[in-house]
Amino acid sequence: MNKPLLAALSAVATIGLGATPALAAPHSPAPQTTAPHSAKAAKAAKAALTVDFAGTVSLSNCSGSVIRFPGSADTDPALVLTNGHCLETGMPSAGQVITGQSSSRTFGLLNSAGTKIATLRANQVVYSTMTDTDVTIYRTTTTYAAIKSSYGISPLTVQDTHPVAGTAIKVVSGYWKRIYSCNIDGFVYRLKEGDWTFKDSVRYTSACNTIGGTSGSPVIDATTGKVVAVNNTGNEDGQRCTVNNPCEVDASGNVTVRQGINYAQETYNIPACFTTGNKLNLSAAGCTLPKP
Repeated sequence: MNKPLLAALSAVATIGLGATPALAAPHSPAPQTTAPHSAKAAKAAKAALTVDFAGTVSLSNCSGSVIRFPGSADTDPALVLTNGHCLETGMPSAGQVITGQSSSRTFGLLNSAGTKIATLRANQVVYSTMTDTDVTIYRTTTTYAAIKSSYGISPLTVQDTHPVAGTAIKVVSGYWKRIYSCNIDGFVYRLKEGDWTFKDSVRYTSACNTIGGTSGSPVIDATTGKVVAVNNTGNEDGQRCTVNNPCEVDASGNVTVRQGINYAQETYNIPACFTTGNKLNLSAAGCTLPKP
């Protein structure tokens, strides 16, 4: 997994102090040195530049984002998305699904520059699991409209269709204030990591070398600005199917290990499980999330 912060700092200490600045330094986009060759290219470049830190959050040990679904209303309670393994009460065990758990967790709300401008507070863990996927969704004590009115920040919209291989993406870490840019390399039938198995995972191209603390970062389509996945893990040491060293398993059971490659869990199947008022309904038509 892209470990929570404490584990990440432990790894940094093992490597040595000389590695610390490279891990902690915010991402600074390289200046554009050549002009786009067409109006289409210019439009694509402009769209990519709109992906920043606005709407992302920092947790005590992970990253996350304020999200809404296509059917959410401005007056609905705002939701925060991160990983299941970032849950404050500990990682859910294989097969475990948590719903409706009380929470008072806080999140640092960021603006476009990555500056913390407010603290949001949860009152419930709406959904959390590490079975088939790796997600935690929190309900906050405020609404999208109130956040917009007070801080000028809009939530990120979760795309409700399957992502596409080759799509340019941005992995936006609210903890490290760093943006990783790469593409969706493909999809993994099963991704096994220790006791956990994730289904239909997103594999990044090598440029997204995410690290501990980036867990829970939204994976954003660089053209549409919509959330297509949530960042969660990578193979660090080349080991086979162990914690922090997930392996790919195809439909025939063949195992592939890709050291240095990182992964995310798709989010397109989440909107179907939420109804009016951002209420969870795991029995809703089209909802395929694991049930308790």
